[in-house]
Amino acid sequence: MKIRENAFAVACATAFGLIWIICSLLVIALPDMMSDMTGNMLHTDWKGMGWHMSIFGALIAGILWAFLAGILGWLIAKIYNMQLQS
Repeated sequence: MKIRENAFAVACATAFGLIWIICSLLVIALPDMMSDMTGNMLHTDWKGMGWHMSIFGALIAGILWAFLAGILGWLIAKIYNMQLQS
């Protein structure tokens, strides 16, 4: 079954954008817990570091990450569809 590349790209970008918003809200509401969790996920000690996130920065970064997720989703669907033709 062929995947519609553009639809999949939009779905990836939308899903990533929603996750970014949730994550950013959690960082604003619970910065210490999110810092500890991020450190655990990256196998680093983030206790000496702090979050430096503005609303504008979070918005711009979210847009850029969603855009990149869309491009990646399109590329994955394109490669998948090319494999079906082989």
